[in-house]
Amino acid sequence: MSYISSDKKTNIFEYAKYLEERVHQLEAEVEFLRRELNYYKGEIDKLMASPLVEAVLLELLEDGRAVVRSSTGPTLVVNVSGFVDTSKLKPGVHVALNQRGSAIVEVLPIVEDYYVKAMEVDERPKTTFKDVGGLHEQVRELREVVELPLKSPELFSRLGIEPPKGVLLYGPPGCGKTLLAKAVAGEVRATFIRLAASELAQKFVGEGARIVREVFKLAKRKAPAIVFIDELDAIGAKRVDVGTSGEREIHRTLSQLLVEIDGFDPLDKVKIMAATNRVDIIDPALLRPGRFDRLIEVPPPDVTGRYEIFKIHTSKMALASDVDLWRLAKLSEGLCGADIKTICTEAGYNAIRRGAEAVNMNDFLMAIEKYLSGRHTSRKDQFNQRISI
Repeated sequence: MSYISSDKKTNIFEYAKYLEERVHQLEAEVEFLRRELNYYKGEIDKLMASPLVEAVLLELLEDGRAVVRSSTGPTLVVNVSGFVDTSKLKPGVHVALNQRGSAIVEVLPIVEDYYVKAMEVDERPKTTFKDVGGLHEQVRELREVVELPLKSPELFSRLGIEPPKGVLLYGPPGCGKTLLAKAVAGEVRATFIRLAASELAQKFVGEGARIVREVFKLAKRKAPAIVFIDELDAIGAKRVDVGTSGEREIHRTLSQLLVEIDGFDPLDKVKIMAATNRVDIIDPALLRPGRFDRLIEVPPPDVTGRYEIFKIHTSKMALASDVDLWRLAKLSEGLCGADIKTICTEAGYNAIRRGAEAVNMNDFLMAIEKYLSGRHTSRKDQFNQRISI
């Protein structure tokens, strides 16, 4: 009888263990390669398969078929594949048609226009109503008309009244119309969609009206939402009977805007805000009740308002002890918020040129004089008279 030494037994066991581990590794590698093979077979099938045709569902018939408008042009009556969830088939949804059998094989997800999607403000502005100076009455009205209906709709349903749909801010340039819109976006927890009215003036026929429809579709999907249209007079001017083809296209866009604001489809939790410098040329159809119900004037600030604006813009500035904001407010009579912001910036530059660590009163006086000499020559003389007093 032959005996195997203990060393040989150990080697045999180790080798068997190695072979067992190697088998497991090879099985895992085979499984990985099988998955890779299936993946590439699927990719080849996709490349060899006929392309699907996009269509819009118009109507679902009683016999189970559907009426669709193909993206290639014709309106078709097609069958519905058994793999499609019929509960998702509603008029207006986008579907995919098989070219061979012309049957609905898939319900496509909602595709948002990239141009319209870019109008949505993803990052909420940091501006709040605290950053608005001298417009207390305007802020109160915006809270009542825009913020309150979105935050507490039950108050209006309990009283049986319908809140205003739209707010039009009007007044001279630089007085805070766009700033108020930014503050609303920062205060209200709602989707904020902003666009310039000039973006709706497209060169292709019907394109501006389509963008208006898409904007309001996006707002309704993302409700509660606020749609802000800046420089409304670009498309909202009074309509005339005779005009160029471009003017007629703008009129079509305006008509679509009127329909979206006060048409058959309710806006629900969508509020409209707009701003303009020329309320005198706005079409009366936009200003009637049911569209822009509330017209809010944003006038140039009075002396108290100018003081508050100076206080806001100088809150983060290093000021010398001799700076008198009330005196600056009195000296800047007739100026608006944008003017005061520019003056504060120029005063800071004056301090930098001097190499100072703080902005003093003389820096502000020089900034006001320079600003008025460049833009308001007549007001510069009045400013010099006030300085001499």
